[in-house]
Amino acid sequence: MASKKPENMSFEETITELDTLVEQLENGELPLDDALKKFERGIALARSGQTKLDEAEQRVSILLSNSDEAPLSDFADSQE
Repeated sequence: MASKKPENMSFEETITELDTLVEQLENGELPLDDALKKFERGIALARSGQTKLDEAEQRVSILLSNSDEAPLSDFADSQE
């Protein structure tokens, strides 16, 4: 089964897969090549999750800003 690209996953899916990868890597029974591939996937998932958190924080910050006239607008996707 092909894995979804991290940027196409929800935050919850990202965290679930990342938890699974960490458990597999901590087990220590993977061949080196497999462990490296899982580590690379984990890094991609962690970066994607951090981006999603940053975007959510920005949205909350905009919503909580003191100015009632602050425009709500889309922010640029850092993946582009």
